Amino acid sequence: MVVNTSDAKLKTIVKESVKEALRAEMMKLRALVLPEVSEKEQKDIEKRYGAPSKKIAKSHVLRV
Repeated sequence: MVVNTSDAKLKTIVKESVKEALRAEMMKLRALVLPEVSEKEQKDIEKRYGAPSKKIAKSHVLRV
């Protein structure tokens, strides 16, 4: 099977693939540096500022 693709199109495909991979890896790194919150700390936060809203802008499942 032979596929003819222009250099520009191939470059665009590779560029987008690299962006997607880097975005996924950066999300993993950001998740790793987030501090963990104990139950006591979470209850204190909710007492001071209220419970978090149920509205979620974006969610991701991270597999480390």
